[in-house]
Amino acid sequence: MTYSTLDYLVDGPIAHVRLNRPKELNTMNENFWREIPQVFSEIDSTPAIRAVVVSSTGKHFTAGLDLKWAGQSLANKAGDAGRAREKFRRHVQELQHTFTAVDHCRVPVIAAIQGGCIGGGVDFITACDLRVGSEDCFFTIQEVNIAIVADVGTLQRIPHLLPQGLIRELAYTGRRWTAAEAQAQGFLNRVLPSHADTVEAAMQLAREIAGKSPLAIAGIKQVLNAGRDMTLAQGLEYVAVWNAAMLQGEDMQAAVMAQMAKASAEFADLAA
Repeated sequence: MTYSTLDYLVDGPIAHVRLNRPKELNTMNENFWREIPQVFSEIDSTPAIRAVVVSSTGKHFTAGLDLKWAGQSLANKAGDAGRAREKFRRHVQELQHTFTAVDHCRVPVIAAIQGGCIGGGVDFITACDLRVGSEDCFFTIQEVNIAIVADVGTLQRIPHLLPQGLIRELAYTGRRWTAAEAQAQGFLNRVLPSHADTVEAAMQLAREIAGKSPLAIAGIKQVLNAGRDMTLAQGLEYVAVWNAAMLQGEDMQAAVMAQMAKASAEFADLAA
């Protein structure tokens, strides 16, 4: 499939999704909101893919929502206020689905961030599993600066990544949050000198993950994601049932044998 807002590349077990509207600062226009779920559906339906890197082009990772397009979508074309608001609710849910598709991707997703990651960009990267950034990158929960409550995932996902006091400061003030701060708080796994170094670090992480059992990686992601909505007891029961079902495969034996031989194991792709 051809995309207008991004490039989609596959190199062996690694998929690379690269935002590619640098002149527009990779703002999120109407096509973006359609194409991200489409590309992640394509990834999910390709068993040979074992990890995803999301990167961008130009000065900024993304300047967030395309405000011109957003203004048009806010217009009341239904006449009746109640019907207009009901329609807008569905519109917001469609936008939420864009990043839920990233969150629910069956393989780990690694964001490589340069420059500004603003507004919707924070929604995007909080839906990823891991984040690496260049020294010049920064983050802004921008919505408060345009009198909006962030509504496509940041306020729901970031509490699993950061302390409440910091979250509230960033959400209430809309200030810039630097790469150094983000790394110190554990939001960024790595900080690299340049954009190119950042993408390469993300690729290295992806290659390392791709070398593990895809069945185990899928299970780890599923258990971690499900655990966000469970008590400790529920989470323990969930992972016990998961392993009782999934350890029947060949991967554990292959991994143990490779460890004993001090070699690298080879694992089959997941089933289509």
